[in-house]
Amino acid sequence: MEERSAGAVLFREENSNRLYLLLHYTTKHWDFPKGNIEEGEDELSTVKREVKEETGITDLEFIDGFKRVIEYYYKRLGILVHKQVIFYLAKTREKDVKLSYEHIGYKWLPYEEAYNTLTYDNSKKILKDAEVFLSK
Repeated sequence: MEERSAGAVLFREENSNRLYLLLHYTTKHWDFPKGNIEEGEDELSTVKREVKEETGITDLEFIDGFKRVIEYYYKRLGILVHKQVIFYLAKTREKDVKLSYEHIGYKWLPYEEAYNTLTYDNSKKILKDAEVFLSK
């Protein structure tokens, strides 16, 4: 079984600090906003829709040249699912987050704290790539 999702490493600037948005999922892990690509959607449309649904944020400025793909397997109802997630980098000027039912919290964090808060190694790698990319 195949599943494709798209999401965003979302950041904003505050007092010349770069803060990244992490969501606390009901399954207790911390990660970026993301979701399944629906029929007829392209990757960026999915990212815009998912970020809006999960955070209420609509002001997104995609950063050209950054796209990362992760792949992993997980089991759903005893069936092995191959999942591919495409991440884009986006800047916002919005600070307020309106969480969806899928989440129990959120944090805007500077890089080091965000890195240490993320649950999964592949997400940490994407955050590190984003930080390096933005620091150039």
